Amino acid sequence: MRPGWIRTLGLRGVRPRADLQVPCGSQGTVGVRRAAKTAVQAGWEEALRSARYGERTVQALLIVLADWRKRRHGSLMYRLVQITSEEVVAAYIERCKEANPYLNAIVEPRYEVALKEARVIDKMISSNDRSPDDLAKEYPLLGLPMTVKESIAVEGMSNDCGTVHSYRNPAKQDAAIIRLARAAGAIPIAVTNTPQLCMNWETYNNVTGLTMNPYDPKRTTGGSSGGEAALISSAASIMGVGSDIAGSLRLPPMFTGIFGHKPTPRLLSVEGHVPDCLDPNFEEYFALGPITRYAEDLTLLLKVLKQPGGPDVPLDKPVDVSKLKFYYMTGDNSKVTHKIGSDVRKAMDKARKHIKDSFNVEVEELNIQNIEHMWEISIRVLMNVRHVRNIYTHPEKRDQWVSVWPELLKKMFGMSTHSFTGVVYGPLQKFFDALPKSYYDNLLKMFEQVKTDFEKALSGDTVLLFPTYPYPAHIHYRVYYRFLNCGYLTIFNALGLPVTACPLGVTNKGLPVGIQIVGNKCSDHLTIAVAKEFEKAFGGWVPPNQEVINSIKTT
Repeated sequence: MRPGWIRTLGLRGVRPRADLQVPCGSQGTVGVRRAAKTAVQAGWEEALRSARYGERTVQALLIVLADWRKRRHGSLMYRLVQITSEEVVAAYIERCKEANPYLNAIVEPRYEVALKEARVIDKMISSNDRSPDDLAKEYPLLGLPMTVKESIAVEGMSNDCGTVHSYRNPAKQDAAIIRLARAAGAIPIAVTNTPQLCMNWETYNNVTGLTMNPYDPKRTTGGSSGGEAALISSAASIMGVGSDIAGSLRLPPMFTGIFGHKPTPRLLSVEGHVPDCLDPNFEEYFALGPITRYAEDLTLLLKVLKQPGGPDVPLDKPVDVSKLKFYYMTGDNSKVTHKIGSDVRKAMDKARKHIKDSFNVEVEELNIQNIEHMWEISIRVLMNVRHVRNIYTHPEKRDQWVSVWPELLKKMFGMSTHSFTGVVYGPLQKFFDALPKSYYDNLLKMFEQVKTDFEKALSGDTVLLFPTYPYPAHIHYRVYYRFLNCGYLTIFNALGLPVTACPLGVTNKGLPVGIQIVGNKCSDHLTIAVAKEFEKAFGGWVPPNQEVINSIKTT
């Protein structure tokens, strides 16, 4: 039987099993060490029951208990050391096996290999004479399981990014951020679903199929990091990494009630991602980043995964939220995007009211000249990135395309193995390329003015509250006639600004709702600090099927 600090989590419409338990809550390394001291003084069972442990705390607990293992001062110590990396990894593997049939979020698991790696870590900890602090400093993610979006290479795992192939072509080596995660002690347990080549806001492809939202299987998880978001939100994964070229680290977290972060450009390496790109400006708009259930884990992952020589982002710098300047916007005033609905407006008003009531800081409305053109500008800027790998990329001449029209005809007659969005990308690119260059040049002039105005407004310690999407998760496939609302997301890819997706509770229908917290370049620490404040105020992640969870008594 597992310790009492592990809670049971269930899915909507699924009866949770009392013996399937995963960590829930968040407290931090200091909290673990304090609880450990209490365990020695007052008894381990009471101490563990009184603490609310989270993802970051598990590895610290493992290190503390491993240090005690060497001493073996009687039955108390013996019982405390029963929590090992293998047990934590096994608990999440068990949860994946239970949840995935209802989510369809996992493309390929690596359960047996992950358990072997966990045993190696346990053996290393038990035979190591270094202090817990030294181990924690060198291996911040020691023994923790993680999941990875399929588009990010994990050696030996599927890396086809939802594309149908006649043969299996696994990743030959880890992506740069996966190498860093492994070096910090993390253990990948699965790669997760994504639309073909990440080109959709609905997580569906012709290989793995459709991923379901844990709050309502009739509804979308968003895309393209929908598999990661679904697993993490349903407590089948501690943490994960995804990618973002048009909102993929922000829309799925909003639809599933968790945290995501699109970092400052080039903070994390994009090496090892599919699709890749030959355009040197690609990384100004595209980013890899973390997805977590708890805001504090975003900082931990960014510190681990940031690439050497990247932008100087002071992730460890303390932030006094009461000293920040706050702006808000309710949209981009575009004539093609929907206005925010009542659920999102209530969430935005709740966030503004909390800042005003808690810190006596007025959240001012931000007005940017020509902001109404940013939908078109952002789409044109992103479509102007050249040589993104796609289904039309020539197999031998990387900077050239094969003909678009044969595949388009095959799709029209139901003979193509590629997704609709993958096929349409070619004609859409041809359309934009055929538009007058003079018109695009005029858009770029407006774009430079908008960028300058945003940079000026967000200078200093300033953040912007902005809707993620006009409404909570919609029914599957409705994105095809609501895709224009992507403007709420693509604007910040084009501007190259860091953004944290932050949940603000659930609607009356039990669907998560949240907002984007935007900062200036290299101000990632500010947006995450505000996300932590909102998490503390409003509770952050709300487990799916909360009423069922509350009715279950854990041992």
